[in-house]
Amino acid sequence: MDKLTSMNVFTRVARLESFANAARDLGISRAMVTKHVMQLESQLDTRLFNRTTRSLSLTEAGNSYLERCIQVLQDIDDMEMAITHLQTEPRGTLRIGSPPVIGAVHIAHALAEFLLDHSELSGDMSLKATIGDSMDEGLDVAIHLGRLNDSSLIARKLASSPLVICASPDYLKKNGIPKKPEALSTHSCLINWALPPRNLWYFSCGKNIKKIKVRGRMQSNVADPIRIAAINGLGLLMLPRYIVGNDIKKGKLKVVLSQYSPPPLDIYALYPHRKYLPTKVRLFLNFLEPWLQKKLNDL
Repeated sequence: MDKLTSMNVFTRVARLESFANAARDLGISRAMVTKHVMQLESQLDTRLFNRTTRSLSLTEAGNSYLERCIQVLQDIDDMEMAITHLQTEPRGTLRIGSPPVIGAVHIAHALAEFLLDHSELSGDMSLKATIGDSMDEGLDVAIHLGRLNDSSLIARKLASSPLVICASPDYLKKNGIPKKPEALSTHSCLINWALPPRNLWYFSCGKNIKKIKVRGRMQSNVADPIRIAAINGLGLLMLPRYIVGNDIKKGKLKVVLSQYSPPPLDIYALYPHRKYLPTKVRLFLNFLEPWLQKKLNDL
């Protein structure tokens, strides 16, 4: 068996912690995955995984070998990119991860338009509230909202979206319209804790930023449940305008505290440190940045 193929199979099993999932991800049989791993163990004369009927974990030797495999495979990938980075037409599969709402509402449309212009390229998109260790999930690009914490990845700012505070007309009629951020302490504030920090809303007050602790009757790790709760009169929310812009235009939600506008939400593309950025990634980001800025400015 080809050693590099076996190393790639082993790496996928280790990351997914499952022979079956690795087989599904690679498009080969589980038996073939097992053969690749057993071939490596035979060549190395050591066990790489601790296997039981319910769990799979790396041995100490397996952990060490995984680190070396990742480096070797990355080096080979970089070497091939160094030879082919001048190609003008992207090929293969572009794998993108994104938070659900901006992914479904905007990024998916941008990807579809981009693929129409590049017939040799296909797309694979994952929508998750949190895109964990993005590159370990096999992604080429991860869309990230808000502050950045992981310095091991390259971050390219794509756009910004205003954050707005709003509620349904019925809620405001029943509970009153807050005139200052401090007034939120007497209101039900619906919290999207995918935008950290949880339970803290920031407001621009002149040259200062004011932090207001909020609480309410509902919270979620994605925006849509909060948006629906606000439309139904459960409280105030703070979300990007690209999520609630149409609801505001239709009168389902009304903006409050506009004179204390929260700092805008920055939208980034994350990708790994690479000397040669794949053509498919470079071209897509060059397409996505102006596309996204125009869409958000139109809301």
